[in-house]
Amino acid sequence: MPIPPDPDAALMLRAGRGDRAAFADLVEKYKQPVVAFIFRTLRDEAEAEDLAQNVFLQAYKSRRRYKRTAKFSTWLFTIARNLCLNELRRRSRHPAQSLDELRDDARPAEAPARQYEDKSRPTPPQNLLRRELEQKIEEALASLPENQRSAILLCRQDDLSYEQIAKILRCSLSATKSLIHRARETLKQKLKPYLQSGHWPP
Repeated sequence: MPIPPDPDAALMLRAGRGDRAAFADLVEKYKQPVVAFIFRTLRDEAEAEDLAQNVFLQAYKSRRRYKRTAKFSTWLFTIARNLCLNELRRRSRHPAQSLDELRDDARPAEAPARQYEDKSRPTPPQNLLRRELEQKIEEALASLPENQRSAILLCRQDDLSYEQIAKILRCSLSATKSLIHRARETLKQKLKPYLQSGHWPP
């Protein structure tokens, strides 16, 4: 089955032929989504920036080997997820350091998420509730198993279909849909007390 035209893949192929401007266009388009995905996976703003740089560095190093076997976004987010998994494994081998990082992360988590993802701003009376809800969303996301968290975060990328997410996660389409469904149900249950009352119970 022929792969439909993908302008981003065409840019990557041009980059492989030495067109640096083409690769710069890809970085400009995908930096924010990649940083947001990594941040919400690792909950570490500095690490998200550093790891995103590594994602694009790996992509650039692979530019001459890149082949249009999948959409560029699928290929790029596969690199991002693999680097996130490597970092999570590293943290599991060094739990003391991971605890320090979590303590550093105790500051409000919603600020970087808004910086990377928000397209609009609430009215002033809504700011406090909006920030509180965003913090609860971050905490609920962090509590999900890694595969569910990755699935739901990738699902938020408008450019990625369920089929592409399945390729990134390296699982079947039905398993991917199940992961997304379970993640949504878990988040719904965890956030229900806040959404019903407008504030988190003590």
